Amino acid sequence: MSERIPENKMGVMPVGKLLLNMALPMVISMLVQALYNVVDSIYVSQVSENAVTALSLAFPIQNIQIGAAVGIGVGVNALLSKSLGEKNHAMANFAAGNGLLLACVCTAAIMIFGIFGVRPYYLMQNTSAATAEAGMAYSGICCIFTLGVFLEILFERLLQATGRTFHTMITQGVGAVANIVLDPVFIFGVDMLGIPAMGAAGAAIATVIGQWMAAALALIFNIKCNPDVKLGLEFLRPRADAIRPILTVGVPSAIMNGIGSITNFTMNQILLGFQAVGETASGVFGIYFKLQSFFFMPLFGMNNAAISIVAYNYGARKPERIIRTLKIAYGAALTLMICGTLAFQLIPEVLLGLFNPSDAFLEIGCAALRNISWHFPVAAFSIIMISSFQALGNGIYSTVVSLCRQLIALLPAAYLLSLSGVVNRVWWAFCVAEAVSALVCALFFLRIYRRKIKPLFAEK
Repeated sequence: MSERIPENKMGVMPVGKLLLNMALPMVISMLVQALYNVVDSIYVSQVSENAVTALSLAFPIQNIQIGAAVGIGVGVNALLSKSLGEKNHAMANFAAGNGLLLACVCTAAIMIFGIFGVRPYYLMQNTSAATAEAGMAYSGICCIFTLGVFLEILFERLLQATGRTFHTMITQGVGAVANIVLDPVFIFGVDMLGIPAMGAAGAAIATVIGQWMAAALALIFNIKCNPDVKLGLEFLRPRADAIRPILTVGVPSAIMNGIGSITNFTMNQILLGFQAVGETASGVFGIYFKLQSFFFMPLFGMNNAAISIVAYNYGARKPERIIRTLKIAYGAALTLMICGTLAFQLIPEVLLGLFNPSDAFLEIGCAALRNISWHFPVAAFSIIMISSFQALGNGIYSTVVSLCRQLIALLPAAYLLSLSGVVNRVWWAFCVAEAVSALVCALFFLRIYRRKIKPLFAEK
């Protein structure tokens, strides 16, 4: 007689309490990450405005790097949660092992780009020599040592998928705090320790060290505190029935981030086309992403928790818990994004003042924060809907939504608005794109509800 395995809390705990229990540690850890992002740029802004712009131009590379890692993690998360809901623990172990195998393959590709592709990437852009050199130093280091971020994200997803989000809060917090502490050490140097001032390259070194520390701690937590998943060489053996569902959900997620990189790169080219204020506008665009992370990263933390809960309860055939999860998650997301809109509308000067801005930077930045932030409440709906697509194995819907909001709508709108010759009008493109994506999300959710959720109610 086989040993009876107790029901995971994701199938029995009251949904509101469960979502709070799982999301709160993720939200806190995401806020720490957002704090790191802002502090990192505050330090770099003390070096020069060129360094700020360099990090803005580095964002598409970092986005692809992190996007690939998150894509694998999301795919593993969905398969692992579904397998645990079905009590298929063997498949859960192979999901973890094959996810690690895929992470190593992606790491090798990004390292090669870090060695050979970073210089051409920066030289092809219309920037000063100082901006290009700072960017090449920063991106090269982050790409060559990219394995740390892949391991960190994958091991944290294993903890999230099994409901151990408190541990991920610790790992992400340790990595971010280490990064914040080490930033001034490597950016400005410490004479008594013989550490020279390295500017943007120093920021990259601090980032890499923080990622590796978080990865090591996440691995220890999985080995010591996560009995639902076993890590072993035998689970690294490639299995089509594990790799296929991981890629089915993960590739669309990675593509979404890749689309974000294309969007960011193209937006920078549009902004750099304004001859008098191009580099300043590009720097503002980068700072906007840092500031909006205080609201979007906690939202993504809630999104990650919702994915695990919805996927588990889909595997366990509990549709009422799926709907309840989405309703509560959306209510919390909407509240958060309304707070973000109010902050950007009322105190943009205070937020931008953290980055040692010039008068031109402050003028363009205030208009950017106010114009863009009107789309935040609409984004809450789209992001929560995307979590349901990913959790239910319809990652392609997420890809289509991202295409609508970042390529089909955002870039054409930004380009057309740029023809006015007024840089501040470009920011309204975000509102146009979010309205389109919300409409597409609603249509897709109605379809997935009829095909996957409604039949579960019929089984009752």
